[in-house]
Amino acid sequence: MFEGLYTAIVTPFNEKGELDRDALERHIRFQAENGVRGIVPCGTTGENPTLTPQEHLRVFDITIQEAKRHNLQVIAGCGSNDTRKAIDLCKAASVRGADAALVITPYYNKPNQEGLYQHFMSVADESDIPVMLYNVPSRTNVNLLPETVERLSYHENIVALKDASGSLSQVQDVIFRVNERLAVFSGEDDLTYAIMAVGGRGVVSVTSNVVPRTMADLVEAMLDNKFLVGQELSRKLNKICNAMFIDTNPIPVKAALNMIGHTVGATRLPLTELSETNSEILRDVLCHYQLLNIKSKQRNRLFSK
Repeated sequence: MFEGLYTAIVTPFNEKGELDRDALERHIRFQAENGVRGIVPCGTTGENPTLTPQEHLRVFDITIQEAKRHNLQVIAGCGSNDTRKAIDLCKAASVRGADAALVITPYYNKPNQEGLYQHFMSVADESDIPVMLYNVPSRTNVNLLPETVERLSYHENIVALKDASGSLSQVQDVIFRVNERLAVFSGEDDLTYAIMAVGGRGVVSVTSNVVPRTMADLVEAMLDNKFLVGQELSRKLNKICNAMFIDTNPIPVKAALNMIGHTVGATRLPLTELSETNSEILRDVLCHYQLLNIKSKQRNRLFSK
């Protein structure tokens, strides 16, 4: 049901720092025109911690309406460290027509493995749409272990896992444990090739905000078992995948989109602008991929002073 490239989209803001509907719709169209299977709004890349409850639902509304015009699936960001709130977000996403819910491991509370199991089981029991688990220990300080994922994989409403553990060994263990009960997605752009080579079914990507077509080509090659093609595309993408994480996500990806003319505004505090040093690194990478010509690079450097 779920496989391929899903872009974890940024949330565009205007000059006043408010949600920019037009920019969000344009960005979704850009993704649709370049081969993605679906959109993931209100995740980490979408700055969900700084969205008001009203904005969160508004992003759902805009994204789902626009995505459906282009036959894109929507996996809505519904995670919370409050189980009841996560359930409520899943229900809100379902009513609006989302295809699935992305649910992160609870942050700050720091539940043990039994707590994680009961959290996800409760959400899956009450959600009207399928659930994609999201494991990202670097953000939450909690690691959803393979044995817990295996237990969860028997729930009929838990259909996928986005794994950003950073451990190939752990991801492989998960894939081998869950067989085909669960579709495992890379949550680390630079590990997409490796994870799909051992049975992953796609990626929830930050980098595809900027280069969706090439990332889509990589994922489709791997789904077609064209490993040499996938390897070459992975090599080609490696530099920009790394550049998207030279600072806290989504600072670099928003900066990159703004540099290439896809205006999405700034990040909200407590995230700040990309430093001039990192901006120069990012400009060089964008020039390498011919996304930013030399004149544009010089112009952006002037504007950044």
